[in-house]
Amino acid sequence: MAKLYFHYSTMNAGKSTILLQASHNYIERGMQTYLLTAALDTRAGEGRIGSRIGIGAPSDVFREGDDLFARIEARLAEGPCACVFVDEAQFLTEAQVWQLARVVDDLNVPVMCYGLRVDFLGQLFPGSAALLTLADEMREVRTICHCGRKATMVIRRDADGQVSTSGDQVQIGGNETYVSLCRRHWREAVGDRLPDLSPTG
Repeated sequence: MAKLYFHYSTMNAGKSTILLQASHNYIERGMQTYLLTAALDTRAGEGRIGSRIGIGAPSDVFREGDDLFARIEARLAEGPCACVFVDEAQFLTEAQVWQLARVVDDLNVPVMCYGLRVDFLGQLFPGSAALLTLADEMREVRTICHCGRKATMVIRRDADGQVSTSGDQVQIGGNETYVSLCRRHWREAVGDRLPDLSPTG
C-alpha cells in the first residue's frame, strides 16, 4: 500500500544523498522514479538534486502555486512510476502537501519527501508542518552537533560570520551559511532567545 513519507532533519544530515540512493535502488531493479525539487534552490544547478558528497540527478522543479497532483498524474500518463521523491520538501505549501497525499491515496503511488523540520529561528516551515500532520510515516535523518549530541536545530550566519536572530525564513545556503547544533548549543548561539510567540493578527 502506498504511503506518504517525511524524512526530516537539520542541515547537512545527508537527506539528498539518502533520496538519491533510494531512487537508484528502484532504478537498479528496473523501476522508474519521478524526482522533484524546489525551483528556488539552485545550488546543484537548476532542475538538479545534488549531494554534498558529489552525487546528483536531474529532476523536475516545483514552485509555489504548482499543482503537484496534476503534475504527477501527467507523469503517470507517460508511463509507470514506482515512487515519487521530493527534495527540499520544507518549501512545499500546505496545499501541495495535500496534493501529494492525494497522489498516495488516489493514484496509489508512494511519495517520499525529504526536508528540514525547523528554520534558523526554531520555527517549523509550513511544508514541514503540513507533512508532520499528514505523513503516514516519519523518519528522522540524524546528524550531530560539534559536542557529539544529536543536532536538531540550525543557526544562520551572516556575511561577517555573526549569528542571525532575525530575517526571512527562506535564505538558500550551505555550510558557509548554516550550522547544525543541538538545542543547548543553539540556545547559546542565539543568546537563549525565545521564538516570537506573540499572537498574529
